[in-house]
Amino acid sequence: MTRFVVTGTDTGIGKTIFSAGLALATGAPYWKPIQSGLEEETDSEIVARLAGVPIRPEAYRLVTPASPHIAAEIDGVNIGVETLTPPPGNLVVEGAGGALVPVTRQTLYADLFAKWQVPVIVCARTALGTINHSLLTIEALKSRGVPIHGLAFLGDAVEDSEAIISEISGVRRLGRLPIIDPLNGETLAAAFNANFDLADFA
Repeated sequence: MTRFVVTGTDTGIGKTIFSAGLALATGAPYWKPIQSGLEEETDSEIVARLAGVPIRPEAYRLVTPASPHIAAEIDGVNIGVETLTPPPGNLVVEGAGGALVPVTRQTLYADLFAKWQVPVIVCARTALGTINHSLLTIEALKSRGVPIHGLAFLGDAVEDSEAIISEISGVRRLGRLPIIDPLNGETLAAAFNANFDLADFA
């Protein structure tokens, strides 16, 4: 069964593009539990456009573009953590920002991942600072008993950084998705298939 949670070391690093690539390669439906910010194209809309896979509706759609905990407060929405349960079957789930982004003032995304026990793929950019950010993210997940499936790097190749993160953390490298320009379903599929082994996601 293809069933993964995709998280990241930071916001804006490209994990939605990776999620779209993974969904496109496996045909798995996509689910974004909480969408914060509706003025621009949402993550679900990006994945639908690039991957053409079934999109499971968000549990919460918040107008304010901010961390879910404060976006919900501004929008006057109460996020019920107990309702945030991944739909059954094959699924690519994407969190928001990094693993320690607050869902509410009492619950972080990493806490949800620990509850769900769905294997997590950590997306890490390859730019300066990624070693620290990646190792901190992995430690936070491990401390909560979150199963980590592997690391997916995003950006230009930086072999030493990618290698040392895997060596120190003990988390395997799944591959690296380069910057894709132009970005569309065809170029994303080609880049994903060239840089990842689909057997790792079976």
